[in-house]
Amino acid sequence: MGGERRHPLRGREATRLLREFAQKYGVDAEGIFGSRPHVEVVETPAVHLYIVNGKPVLMRRGDLLLPTLAFERFLSGLPRVTVDMGAVPHICNGADVMAPGVVQVSGEFDVGDLVAVVDERYGKFLAIGHALTPSRAFKATRRGKVVKNLHYVGDGVWELVKRFRGGQNL
Repeated sequence: MGGERRHPLRGREATRLLREFAQKYGVDAEGIFGSRPHVEVVETPAVHLYIVNGKPVLMRRGDLLLPTLAFERFLSGLPRVTVDMGAVPHICNGADVMAPGVVQVSGEFDVGDLVAVVDERYGKFLAIGHALTPSRAFKATRRGKVVKNLHYVGDGVWELVKRFRGGQNL
């Protein structure tokens, strides 16, 4: 992801961003980030990566504001779709989650809700996606796409996040 520009956000812009995140996902942004967080943005042609208090935790692609896979504190509270190890390489290449690869669903969600995708062996976050099937229908779903992959380990955002993450869990 070349051609990036990094700069701090002004107070109002940062407040607006964190308020949008809090409203969209029903979280307490101040409780997570503190009352006066320092917010920077890394702008690339494809995505804006937001670094809050030194941690690359949010991204915007078009109109879509999402947590990054590095934002484990937030991801741990999301509903989860656990996939078998055979699905891992496909998901990490950007494939949507297919019903036959799902081994477990944790939490309640509807179509369009944000879900975390984890592997069955280690429980590691592999992707973030929008549910294409509600949680209550997962057991009956035997074929087709069930989660639209929005951000995954190995994508361009992941590579950008790795540069700013410094090996720390967030």
